[in-house]
Amino acid sequence: MDFIHALILGIVQGITEFLPISSSAHLILTPVFSGWKDQGVAFDLAVHIGTLLAVILYFRKDVLILLNDGFRSVQQRQHVGHSRLAWAVVIGTIPTGLFGLLLLDIIDTHLRSVQIIFVTTLVFGILLGAADVFGKKQRTIDSITWKDAILVGLAQSIALIPGTSRSGATITAGLLLGLDRQAASRFSFLLAIPITALAASVKLLEVAITNAPVDWLAFLVGTLTSFITALTAIHYFLKWLNQFGMWPYVIYRIILAGVIYFWLIKPVIT
Repeated sequence: MDFIHALILGIVQGITEFLPISSSAHLILTPVFSGWKDQGVAFDLAVHIGTLLAVILYFRKDVLILLNDGFRSVQQRQHVGHSRLAWAVVIGTIPTGLFGLLLLDIIDTHLRSVQIIFVTTLVFGILLGAADVFGKKQRTIDSITWKDAILVGLAQSIALIPGTSRSGATITAGLLLGLDRQAASRFSFLLAIPITALAASVKLLEVAITNAPVDWLAFLVGTLTSFITALTAIHYFLKWLNQFGMWPYVIYRIILAGVIYFWLIKPVIT
């Protein structure tokens, strides 16, 4: 992989990982549209590390508070400070972890087609728009219960299917449960930390087991660019959230679905 390919793919991952538009779809579609070879598991590991570092850095204060209150709640055997939210993050991660272990081979083998991405991009984009319109948007992040965490976690597990969008699915679920936009988005970003760490660990294990070659320049470029662009994407997403809502991303997803259909699917079926 040359420098430009690594740079572009790192930027794509960094921007799309935390916006509700699906990073997996964009990492699959970018080589398809450009005619490049698939970037390989080692590069996927690099960009996952970059986005993981970005979300941890951006929410470092929240992470430290949640870790501290979570451990204190175990020691004292009662809720302490923000420990309810800490445990909600843990509970919300479990469904995705289980489904990932059970279905990852099926997803990687059978669900990475442009036809699947077309459907998930369109359907889950419309669902995001509906949730933004009809969700009550009255609850704060401190009101999240273990039942909410399970439901949002189940939504996150659906996002294992390319094109769905992890952040899109979790924000949609949060809005439908009555969370306001800031609460739904913040919980989605906090959920990203353990699940991205798990995904990076799986890819690291895959690289180690298969002894896949590592292009260290591409690895470094991918990590750095995804880190910088992910930080920027998180910042501006939260900054513009109340002003613009979810509709810019809904419109983008509908347009992207149209491009996929008319450029990649229709020429094949006709």
